[in-house]
Amino acid sequence: YGETVILQDVSFTVAEGERFVILGGSGCGKSTLLRHLIGLQPPLAGTIRLRGVDITRADDTARRAVLRNIGVLFQGGALFSSMTVAENIALPLENATDLSRSQIEDLVRIKLSLVGLAGFENHYPGELSGGMRKRAGLARALALNPAILFFDEPSAGLDPLTSAELDELIIALNQTLHTTMVIVTHELASIFAIAQRVIMLDKGSRTIIASGDPHWLRDHHKNPWVQNFFNRRPSSAS
Repeated sequence: YGETVILQDVSFTVAEGERFVILGGSGCGKSTLLRHLIGLQPPLAGTIRLRGVDITRADDTARRAVLRNIGVLFQGGALFSSMTVAENIALPLENATDLSRSQIEDLVRIKLSLVGLAGFENHYPGELSGGMRKRAGLARALALNPAILFFDEPSAGLDPLTSAELDELIIALNQTLHTTMVIVTHELASIFAIAQRVIMLDKGSRTIIASGDPHWLRDHHKNPWVQNFFNRRPSSAS
């Protein structure tokens, strides 16, 4: 941004079907990296390959085809308040497919059932709890059967029990659908529950300072800041 470098020399791969977490302290560039990955903001340098296609250099047709294969659960759910839950989930199906109305309605019911919201088709987002809105947003993200799901702080604004239930749902969907999942979060309970592998961004160096299994990083990484982060230990106590 201007003269400020947010990220540099950030390089990683995500395995197909993996639950992969991007984490770090405030201001480390997590949100910027997510915007790059989902195609909302092109990077100033480097490449981003999704399913083998470099979306930073692909033509519009190829880029749209790749981005259609991803789903995103935004932090607040990003549901349209004037539309019912069913209408929200149907929207990508109406815009990106030639399915009939009855086929779309069937798929909406299937997606809602997957996230534990069967029977809530005619509710409006304002009638749902925070956790239910996240589930409805997840159902919409799943509408087109994406190969990759991105999550932006999925536990934000949720109480610990609701957050744990959402973590369990994410794991169950990953195991059932074999969808690759990339989660941006700093919630330690969710990280230890969900992540098979993580990368940790650092605000000071603007790059990745740790990667691997979060339990191993907590117990064995030699960087004091990394250990303090995973153990919720203030730097002054190390």
